[in-house]
Amino acid sequence: MAGPHIPLPSACRTRRALIEKGSSLSSKIYVGNLPYSVTDSTLESNFAEYGGVSSAKVMIDRETGRSKGFGFVEMASAQAAQAAIKALDGMSVDGRSIVVNLARPREDGRGPRGGHGADGFRATHRADVGYGNGGYGGGRY
Repeated sequence: MAGPHIPLPSACRTRRALIEKGSSLSSKIYVGNLPYSVTDSTLESNFAEYGGVSSAKVMIDRETGRSKGFGFVEMASAQAAQAAIKALDGMSVDGRSIVVNLARPREDGRGPRGGHGADGFRATHRADVGYGNGGYGGGRY
C-alpha cells in the first residue's frame, strides 16, 4: 500500500504544468525554412554556440532522401534554448530566413498515414465499397 499523498508546493506544480505544455521552460526547438544543404552536424554546430546540444536532427523525406527543410534541436537547458532562439530566429542562412522557435508537441488525433491502421489494411472507410459486399463490383446498386 502506498504511503500518504504529499502535495507538491505550488511552484513545483506550476513548473511541471509548464513543462508538460511545452512552455518557455522547454528545451526542444523547431527550426524551419532550412536550406536543403543543412545537415544534422551543421545544425548541431550552429546551435552549440549557445549551450550544450543534446540532439540535432534535420527531417528527411523517406522517398527522395532529401531534406524536408526543417528540423529539431534539443538543447541541454531551457536557458540555452531561449538564447539560441533569440539569436538565430530570422537569421539568413544561404539566402533563406530561418524560423527558430519552441517546438510544439504533435496534436492529438494524428494517426498513421496510409492504409494501415489499428484494424489492418483498409482501402476505404466506406462500408458499401470493397470485396464481399454484394456483386462482383462490391458496391450496392
